[in-house]
Amino acid sequence: MTMTSAPPPPPHPPVTRRRPALLTTLVVTLVLALAGGGFVVWRTLNGGDDEPLAGRPRVEDRAAGLSYAVPEGWQRGDGDLINSFTSSVTREHPGGQGGSIVAAGRGDGVPRAQLGAATERWARSNAVFFHPDGRSTVTESEATTVDGRLAHTVTLKVTDGENGTGHLRMTVVAVDDDRVAFLLAVVQPATGAEKRTADLVLSSAALL
Repeated sequence: MTMTSAPPPPPHPPVTRRRPALLTTLVVTLVLALAGGGFVVWRTLNGGDDEPLAGRPRVEDRAAGLSYAVPEGWQRGDGDLINSFTSSVTREHPGGQGGSIVAAGRGDGVPRAQLGAATERWARSNAVFFHPDGRSTVTESEATTVDGRLAHTVTLKVTDGENGTGHLRMTVVAVDDDRVAFLLAVVQPATGAEKRTADLVLSSAALL
């Protein structure tokens, strides 16, 4: 599977169309599947103190070609990942009501002029996968950079079809003409603190 032909979600979603708390959904969906071949290493970043997640451990995902910070209270996803993802970090929300995940991956390159449209398309496709009975609205779509490489970030407000609100944010980096890397954050329910933390993980992305 490549990102030019299909979005990052797995090709065979669960049969049920109803999604319970996000943590259960994502653990079942992302962990109990085929290995993506990602090689993940933990290290402590001794970078600038002005970064919100400075000093936190980082995941070094050689398969995706990205590293990203691990916030306090989060943990690396256990078990194997589907072949669309190469690493992840997760956090269960207090009381077991929902959770947050940031997953990394890679895909085929896209023309620079089409990066924004492609990122928005992939973000919406993920929203449909995780909340097939819900709706999504783009709240942010902007060009940015990661380590000097062109990137694009799209944020969606997602309703889950059961009066719940989720948060989905995706950053896609044009590594070179032939390859992109991405970080995908999904938060349910979308409390302010959880959204901010997940967004900080995406903002901490660096190329390896």
